[in-house]
This record gives sequence, structure tokens and C-alpha cells, in this order.
Amino acid sequence: MTSDDLQLPLVVAVTGHRDLVEHEIPLIQVRVKALFGQLQSRYPDNVLTVMSPLAEGADMLVAEVAVEMSLPLIVPLPKSREAYLQDFRDDRSRQRFQELCQKASDVFELTGMPPPPTGVDYDKWLQDYPYAHLGTYLSAHCHILLAIWDGMPSSHLGGTAQVIKFHHDDVMPGVTPETVATQKMLVDDESDLVFHIQCSRSDSQVTPKTDITSITWSWFTKDAAKPRTQILPPQHELIFQRSGEFSADAITHGEAILRERASLLDTGSTAVMPFGIERVDHLFGIADWLAVFYQRKTLRTLLVTHIAAFSMGLMFILYSDMQSWRSFLLAFLGFFGVAIVVQWFARRGSWKRKYLDYRTLAEGLRVQFYWAVAGVASENKWKFTHDSYLQSQNPEFGWIRNVMRVAGMSCDAVPNRDRAGTRYAIENWVGAPDRGQLGYFKRKARDRIKRHQVTERIGQASLFISVITVTLFIFWGPLLPESISNLVKVFMGATLLLYAVREGYTYAVGTKELIKQYEFMLRIFDNAHRRLTEATSADEQRMILYALGQSALDEHSDWILMHRERSLDESEIWRM
Repeated sequence: MTSDDLQLPLVVAVTGHRDLVEHEIPLIQVRVKALFGQLQSRYPDNVLTVMSPLAEGADMLVAEVAVEMSLPLIVPLPKSREAYLQDFRDDRSRQRFQELCQKASDVFELTGMPPPPTGVDYDKWLQDYPYAHLGTYLSAHCHILLAIWDGMPSSHLGGTAQVIKFHHDDVMPGVTPETVATQKMLVDDESDLVFHIQCSRSDSQVTPKTDITSITWSWFTKDAAKPRTQILPPQHELIFQRSGEFSADAITHGEAILRERASLLDTGSTAVMPFGIERVDHLFGIADWLAVFYQRKTLRTLLVTHIAAFSMGLMFILYSDMQSWRSFLLAFLGFFGVAIVVQWFARRGSWKRKYLDYRTLAEGLRVQFYWAVAGVASENKWKFTHDSYLQSQNPEFGWIRNVMRVAGMSCDAVPNRDRAGTRYAIENWVGAPDRGQLGYFKRKARDRIKRHQVTERIGQASLFISVITVTLFIFWGPLLPESISNLVKVFMGATLLLYAVREGYTYAVGTKELIKQYEFMLRIFDNAHRRLTEATSADEQRMILYALGQSALDEHSDWILMHRERSLDESEIWRM
């Protein structure tokens, strides 16, 4: 495993005009190189990757810059290579296309041609739809849409203006049904980022100026106040930083990840796996390992914090009820100092945030993996797994969708229809009461219930001891020696303190809420298991798996929000 295998790609997809003006081309090339150079220097932990369909004009121009700068080049084709070449104007362009394909790291064809809408000419649909499909695909699987565009609106299906409109508004007339509204139409998120390079068109009725020395450019988003800026919007800056942080963590722990990471792929299975599924599995393994790593750090921090809180309380009880020794107060401060130091390291390393983010990413990739294997697809064919995940939550979570966006790049291009893939997902994802996610949630629910019962027993014991102690003092208090009386007080205080600390720890890890979550997910997977067993067709099974995945994604969204609200700082000590 090389560092490149551990680094996330930062994908720039290109859309633009074919009919560029000759004297503007060098200026556009300079601007594209400057953009790529800035992205490389600003986000060194990510691999800058260019996605270009290699159409004449803007697509080829950007691809040639990528090759010149030794950047990975991904080439999605809207149709078969032979049919695509027929759309080129001359042999020279076809030759350039073939040469760039040979230098690309990946070349694949998008599949799926639905029938034309009512009233649409079939030949025109056959010509335009692949480019419209390509535009929605580029939009859904890039982090930055590089638009070399004259800025003019257009009704041409699949044209540059339409692709940019889809990237911003999630709507492309003639492709997305007018009756279908999606949440993304109203949400400001990470998927709206366009880097717009203003250009002229040789076929335009407006004569381009020949004396220009620079090209106008801007970052173009849906921001109502500042849709165009010369600096990357802060929201997207943070998202790219989070992605780079993930890559840096993966590189730091690369050897251990390679040795210990989990895999969703069963090498002994005979199921035909979808194209590119290894990438989803690879990223799942990284995210899962890192989530476990930071979970352990987080739980250790909580454990040390609560032990310190108990020890501080005990020192104060000993000082007030046993002996007023200065050493008890010094020990109190010492335990507090230990908690502060541990908390400082936890905050500095963002252990809890990373644990929550990486676990949420891993679970999203799990759903993405099994949906791809089973051939599950949304009714909205231009929508993918990442489009609805965490969509209404904190915009900061956009980096998680960005990872899923590139993880499924190949799988989303060629959906899997192998019947064995559906069986594979049912066996390995849903599983049975003793395995799969059904078995997992059954075990976790049982384990959390047992832990909560221990907390309840400690509470009952502390209450019982308190009642006995108070009764003892009521009837025999004056007869007890002071040393015995103080010892009984310390014992009662320590048991109450132990329960308070245990209850605080239970709150911090969200035990009660997790019990509800695990029981809910257990019912969901149990119902899915029963429905899948009774299903009479592969299509029905895919429908059930789709519903199951949506429930899982929604539950993971609720999980991360719940735990984000749980504090992890010195206030935990004083709360108890």
C-alpha cells in the first residue's frame, strides 16, 4: 500500500464549450494551471485528480494540462468509445483523444439509456441524453466543477449551462422530472462549488475581443449574499481540510491499517462484484480502522476523566469527614490536573470528533458497498448513495459525502445486475441472528442493556447504603466513636459519589440512547431479514435493501448528532 492509496483524491471535473476562441486558449491554460497549482499547495494531503470526458475544446484542454502536471486523469465516456468518436470533428481530435485515453489512469463508459420522454424526437434524444447523463454524473462525483463557460444560459440538453444549473439547483430540464423535488434544491452544501473561467465562443454571434491579456474567473456557489468570490468559500475550505486530515491520519497509521483493516469483500464468494467495488471496500477499511483507533482514545479519555472526578470527590470527602490533612487537598488538585492534561490532549488531537466522523463515514461506506453489490439504485437515476446522507445536518459533514462521492465513482457508472450480488448482500450485510448486522445489533443491544443494569444496581446499592447509614445515625449516632462515625460517613459519600460518576459516564457515552438505537436497528434488520426471505423476486429484494439502507443512513445521522452534543472536557468533572 503506497501513500497514494491512503490519500483521498480531490476531484476536479471539467465541463465547457467545444468551440473555444483560439487566442483565448493560452490564457485559459494559464488559469487552469494556476488553479491546479494552488489546490496542490493548499491541500498536499489529498491527490489532485482531474475528471474529463475528453470532448473537443475545454475538456481536452484541461486534460492536457493535467497530463503535463502529472496529475491522475479519469475519463468517463457518455457512450461507447466508437460511438463517441463519431461526434469529433476531425481525425486530429480523434488522435488526441486516443493519446489522452492511453495516459489516463481510468477510462470507463456510462451505461443506461432510458426511453425518451413523451413528445421528444428519438434521434435527438439518442444524441443529447448521453451528454446530459454525463453532466449529472460529473456533478455528482466531483468536488469542484471547473466550468469553462461564456456565462450565458442555454436550453441545450446536456450543454455546459445545463450542467452548471444541475450542479447548483439539482435540476436539468428534460432529464429530471418536473414532478420530482429533492432536498438538495434548498440546501446549501458542498456539492455546489464551481470554478468558473469566463471564455468566448467562436460560434457566438458576439465577436470576442482580441486584445485581452487575462481571463476573468471566480468561485461560483449558491450563496445568496456572495455567489461569486475570488477566494474559496470558508465552508468548502473546511471540508477540504477535513478530507486532508483523514488522508494524513491514514498515512500516519498506514502500516497498521494494511495489517489490521476489516474488509467487506469475501474472497471465497462466487458473486460477480461491480466495477470499482474494491475502492469502496478500501476506503471502508481505512475509515473503520481509524474510527476504532480514535474510539479507544476517546473512551480512555472518558474513563480517566471520570476516575479523576471520583478521586477528587473522595479526597474532598476524606478531608471534610475524616482528617483535615493538607495532602488530601493536594491530591484533589493533582487528580484535577491529570484530567485537565488528558482533556487537553483529546481536544488538541480532536479525538472525539474524528471518532464520530470516521465511524459515520465507515457506516455510510458500508451501505454504499452493499447497495453497489446488490445493484440497488435510487428511483432518481441521477441520485447516488452520498446525495441524501447527512444532507440536512451540519454542513461540516459535507467532507463525509465528498469521500463517498469519489468512492463510488466507478460503481455508480456501471450498476451491478448480477443476481448473486443481491444474495451476497443479503447474506453478508443483513445476515442472521448470529452474524451480519442483524447479529451485530442483537449482541450490542444485549451488551448495552447489561451495562445499564450494572449502573442501576450501583444506584440501588448506594441508595440502600445511604438509608442504612442514616438509620444508624438516627438510633445509634451518639453512641458511635468519632473514628467509626467518620468512616461510615466516608463510605456512604463514596458510594453516592461512585453512582454519580458512573451515571455521568453513562450519560457521556450515551448508553440509554444507544440501547434505543440498537433495539430499533435490530427490529429494522429483523424485519428486513423476514421480508427478504419472503420476497419472490430480485427486484423486490433490492427494494427492501434500498429501504434498509435508507433507515441505516438516517440512524447513523442521528447517532453522530447525538454524540456531538455529549461534551468531552473538564466541565464533565464539575457536572458530577
